[in-house]
Formats: sequence, C-alpha cells, structure tokens
Amino acid sequence: MAIRGQVMRALLALLIAIFLPSASLAASVEGMAIHSTVQGEGETIIFVHGWTCDESSWKAQLPAFLDNYRTVTLDLPGHGASETPASEENFSMELFVDAVEAVRNEIGAPRVALVGHSMGAAVIRAYALKYPEHVAGLVAVDGHLDQRAWTKFEPPSERVTRATRAALIEGMFVDKTSPELRNQIRNMMLGTSALTAQGAFNAMASPSNQSDQVIMSPALTIWAEDGRPDADFDTRDLIPSWEETRIEGSGHFLMMERPEEFNALLRKFISDRAKF
Repeated sequence: MAIRGQVMRALLALLIAIFLPSASLAASVEGMAIHSTVQGEGETIIFVHGWTCDESSWKAQLPAFLDNYRTVTLDLPGHGASETPASEENFSMELFVDAVEAVRNEIGAPRVALVGHSMGAAVIRAYALKYPEHVAGLVAVDGHLDQRAWTKFEPPSERVTRATRAALIEGMFVDKTSPELRNQIRNMMLGTSALTAQGAFNAMASPSNQSDQVIMSPALTIWAEDGRPDADFDTRDLIPSWEETRIEGSGHFLMMERPEEFNALLRKFISDRAKF
C-alpha cells in the first residue's frame, strides 16, 4: 500500500506539472518581487496590463495562443500579486519597464512580442526604447505607442480619489459591455490600492517619458470603438513600421469584450510581422 501511495503521489505531481500554469515568482526589481505566470512553449508573448489592472486582464487570450506560443502575464509593481513601492514617488515608467525586463530575463527569451493595454502601451513603448534588442514586435491595445499623445495626461493637481477612479472606469464601457464584465473590471481596478493609483498615474504622465528616438520594431495598435482621439502628428514619424486597426462596438477593454476578433488580429500580426 505504501508503494501504491508513493506512485499515486508521483502521478499527481506529474499531472499538476503538465496541466497547471507555472507561476514565476523569482523575478524582482529594486528588491520587489514581481509576480508572473508562464504557460506553453514556443516564441514568447508578454502581456502587460493597464493602470490599476492585473494579469487577469488577459484571461481570454491565453488559451488562444498556447498551441504555438509561450505566453507570459505579469503584475506590474503595485498591481495584483506583485510587491508595491514604498511611496508614490517610487513609481516610474522605468520601474515598470525594468519589471518587464526582469521577467523576460528570468525566462531566458532572447526576443519577445509585447502586448500592452492602455497604460501598458506606454510601458511596452518605453521598453522598446530601452531594450530594442529584445523586441520582436509591439501591439498596443487601445493605448498610444506615440508618447506625444500622453502629453495631454498631466499629473493631477488634486488627489486621484476613489470617486475619480470610479468615474474614469465608467467611461471605459460602451452600451454593449455586459454587466458581468463591468463588475469584473470595477472590482479589479478599484481593488488596487490608492497608493498605486496615484503613483502609476503620475508615472504615466511624467514628462520624462518623452522621447524622439525612433523605434524600428514592427508595431500595431488595436483601437476600441472610440479610441484614438484626433491627433496632429503621424506615429510613423517615430515608428516607421506602425499600423493601426479598430474593433467597432467595443469598449476600452476590447480584448475582454471581443476576444475572438482581438485574438485573430493579434495572431495575424505576430505570425506575419513579428521578428523573433
């Protein structure tokens, strides 16, 4: 019976290793542990969430890419299961970028496709400026890869209150956004600490993020229905291989609202244009 028990425990451990995702817990930046989850095998896609969100934003994407790719989701510092900076002043775009790099380095992927939602688009853009040798392609999800657009987002003169956050969240939905998804997004974003909400907002809006350095990686922006307000500049000035498309009838969280359409666009870009 003892031998049978040992065999059963060994079999159970094997099944867990095969079928459950492997959580990466060793990556760190500035002494803070960065939570990440790695699944599948093949060329690597790293998904970067938006402001006051977490890795669960990409739940609808992972099953669609496990056949051919290794998928990586992470929680940026202060978000989800990752550790939080000590103060608002410790948040910066460079901190977020270095968290992504810590995860990439840990898994040993020489080049990765980076997918960033909302604030995550600014993160992957900044990553491409700092670590261009590791970028196979960039996909922004209803967020700007052109940092000139972020000049409109000035650090608030008053505190980012819970009421302010709630109002911002409601503006991210469209009529077709289901009640279930609205509640899921509200709970995720309002569940993030006030420290992170303020610190990450300031990091997004910092003038230090501006750069006229050209990014040579292939890039795509997938806009929501009302995404990309009129701009007086051409993103191709700074990203010559940039393209854009739109998913009509979707709110800000288009990868959650319209996953099949979104996943098809993402797969086509990565298979046709990413340079691993």
